[in-house]
Amino acid sequence: MAQSPDLFDPSQARESSSLAASSASSEAPLAGITVLDLTRLLPGPLAGLRFAELGANVIKIEDKGAGDYAREMMLREGEPSPGAFWRLLNRGKSVERLDLKNDTDRATFRDRVSHADVLLEGFRPGVMARLGFDYETLARIRPSLVMASITGYGQHGPLAQAAGHDINYIGYAGVLDQLGDAADAPIVPNFQIGDVYGGAQATVQAVLAALVSAQRTGRGRWLDISMTHEVFRANLVPAVALHRQGHVSRAGMDLLNGGVPCYQVYRTQDGRYMAVGALELKFWQTLCDVLGRSEWKSRHWSLGQAVGGDDARALQHELAAVFASASQSDWTSRFANADCCVTPVLRLEEAMTHPLFAHVREALMP
Repeated sequence: MAQSPDLFDPSQARESSSLAASSASSEAPLAGITVLDLTRLLPGPLAGLRFAELGANVIKIEDKGAGDYAREMMLREGEPSPGAFWRLLNRGKSVERLDLKNDTDRATFRDRVSHADVLLEGFRPGVMARLGFDYETLARIRPSLVMASITGYGQHGPLAQAAGHDINYIGYAGVLDQLGDAADAPIVPNFQIGDVYGGAQATVQAVLAALVSAQRTGRGRWLDISMTHEVFRANLVPAVALHRQGHVSRAGMDLLNGGVPCYQVYRTQDGRYMAVGALELKFWQTLCDVLGRSEWKSRHWSLGQAVGGDDARALQHELAAVFASASQSDWTSRFANADCCVTPVLRLEEAMTHPLFAHVREALMP
């Protein structure tokens, strides 16, 4: 099997000029399913990775030039290409280089389609059609093919051809507005909500449903995955406030955005943080027992404390003073055996070594 010079580990991903045999266990849920992944960067490749983890034979098809832009993104100084970003997303896939404008490679691609169950693509609307590989054409080759087109704003509509990234998608969907700091100004999250949920997860969900239908009927379908629309549909908790009161609650004024002391993040003596999720009364009262503050037990939203009100804010300040009196490790120990949803806010370096992730930490180790 021919391999390109930028191959990082043959056991993780393989550059090849031919189909690589699937190494998936025959007992894996998607064993026997072949996925062609034409996508780049994060959303589509992450969806492809999830299919590979479920046992599918995933073939990542990149052009013969630079290939997936992720190869060169976030490289450390001196780190060879492809970098960790690309390697994390493309483990367990075979990688094939094809020029979809070259007649020979186009014929190869059509042959791949004739044996495929799923095709993922993330070009702007119309690109696949201009290449001569619109869904109608591909379905004539493989009637059961499920094709997922992942875009920022969908195949149709006023922004269909607009460029965008995660921050733009969640901005349009009313999600970035909800990720506010203490001054109610939007923060820039280092978790790509639009890409990961609106793109990758929504694609996996839709493709799996379409595969069930294709296996039942023999007919595939074309899936229009708009990351912005998917995130918009999932922006449920602020929508509750909108329906309830005609407007979305600002930071610190609702149940899950900082308006109650029992659902908040508190700074510790050593500058770290504890996450308090004692939303239900039983958890809150257990927290009060651990802190030795039984007089706080009745000061809870379920017992009439006004969300975002004066007593809620006052109690938040009192609770903040308590948590500021000891270190994160101290609080973690004190709450370790207490059933009240109080946990440390870990850095990723710490999460990597936590026993909780012992069997899955390789997912973030390229």
